[in-house]
Amino acid sequence: STLFPYTTLFRSQVVVGTQADANQDGSRVGIGPGGRYTVRQLLTGLLLVSGNDAAHALADQLGGVATTVRQMNELAARLGALDTRAATPSGLDGPGMSASAYDLALAFRQVLRRPLLAELLGTRQAEFPGFGDRPGFMVSNDNKLLRSYPGALGGKTGFTDDARHTQLDAAQRGGRRLMVVLMRGEQRPVSMSEQAARLLDYGFALPAGHPVGKLVDGAPPPEPGAAGTLQPPESQPAPPQVQAHAAAQNWPGESGGLLPSLLWVGLAVTVLGVLLALIARQRSR
Repeated sequence: STLFPYTTLFRSQVVVGTQADANQDGSRVGIGPGGRYTVRQLLTGLLLVSGNDAAHALADQLGGVATTVRQMNELAARLGALDTRAATPSGLDGPGMSASAYDLALAFRQVLRRPLLAELLGTRQAEFPGFGDRPGFMVSNDNKLLRSYPGALGGKTGFTDDARHTQLDAAQRGGRRLMVVLMRGEQRPVSMSEQAARLLDYGFALPAGHPVGKLVDGAPPPEPGAAGTLQPPESQPAPPQVQAHAAAQNWPGESGGLLPSLLWVGLAVTVLGVLLALIARQRSR
């Protein structure tokens, strides 16, 4: 069944910006108090420019930060993202926050199966509303490979103090799609975008049908006697430092009618987490 009503949510629902949105730390798209934004516009600001103000505004619509983070963790567990503990809806660093490149690949695969989110990730520029006396303005996608890599489908860059640089990218050539995820990276000896491009080149150079990687299709069944639920971040011990690694995945082209999340992002990509909560909320209805 169609669990996510695109027409109602994206064309009709309007979110009014608040000062709390505008006060968010880190990168912001430019929400202002009293500004009026569709959910699609907020998602655009979230995905193109890592708008933490957009993440906060969306979290408010989902019942608040605590409710959003709980939904993010619940859905991460259902997807089999067992390294993930979210503590903030934007992906900014928080107590007990953790994730892995593998988990981000699980979330990224879900997103790329959904036409609307894939469209937003592949958008190079978009108009964003102003507020008060401030006019609207253009926002540009901060993913460099979208403009430079042949067959690029889009992706997401991010940075936090704990996670360092994080990058997700996907590309398609000759009917074959690949994704790459980088975590805890640095912009040297070459840029993160160049590192991602080289990994994609490696994957596309492999013979047709050669497996690049494999992702689970959901969480494993709980062991007998196990609680089978993911505890909130504050009850978890601080995770060990996540080492840099990359994951790639072949998958067939698919389409679907549900809005998933791009990411609940543990240590990683600033912003994408709230999308998990959006689909979790719709599944619960």
